[in-house]
Amino acid sequence: MWYKLFLYIHIISAITSIGPFFILLPMLAKLKSAELAARNAYLDTFRSANRLAKHMGHVLVASGIGLVLIGHWSWSTSWIVMTLAILVASLLFMARAFSPKLRKFNEPDLDVDKVVHALKRATWTYLILLLVMLWFMVAKPEFW
Repeated sequence: MWYKLFLYIHIISAITSIGPFFILLPMLAKLKSAELAARNAYLDTFRSANRLAKHMGHVLVASGIGLVLIGHWSWSTSWIVMTLAILVASLLFMARAFSPKLRKFNEPDLDVDKVVHALKRATWTYLILLLVMLWFMVAKPEFW
């Protein structure tokens, strides 16, 4: 029963860690031409979605640890090792990917197109990292 509960929590946290970034992509296109009030609303939404993804990422990691501890997987299983390696890379990436770019919207010499392009590239890069980790968890490939 505990394994199924941890698995359910793990799946829900994966959905809520990845999902918000798909919502942000069309919003980034609107951010380019938005007036100041609308731009601030979009930026608040971006920050909130980013915060939700970060917190659900903590739940995702905790439930993943629980699944390994109570399940039949070993820490040396290839797909777990690869997922952890990408997790570390994604954490390092996320630390510098969004907040500095979002702060640029407060600068007086703002180049909106450049910053939005950087945010879009960061969003896609982070999404790809998350989706690769998701693939490892679902497909469970054996490399060794």
